[in-house]
Amino acid sequence: MTDLWSALCLVAVLEGLLLFAMPDAWRRAAEQLHAMPNGKLRAVGALVVAIGLAALVLVRM
Repeated sequence: MTDLWSALCLVAVLEGLLLFAMPDAWRRAAEQLHAMPNGKLRAVGALVVAIGLAALVLVRM
């Protein structure tokens, strides 16, 4: 459970760094996401989840 909380904290740190370092780029990316249809967003989300799980498996080996 500690690993899960550590991972969630790391995600928050990375998100915060992106907002701090590149707020305009982050805003443009959010606007582009807002303009995408739901089906495409779901496909991108599924792809990111699959890549993340595969990376996690490789890191844990």
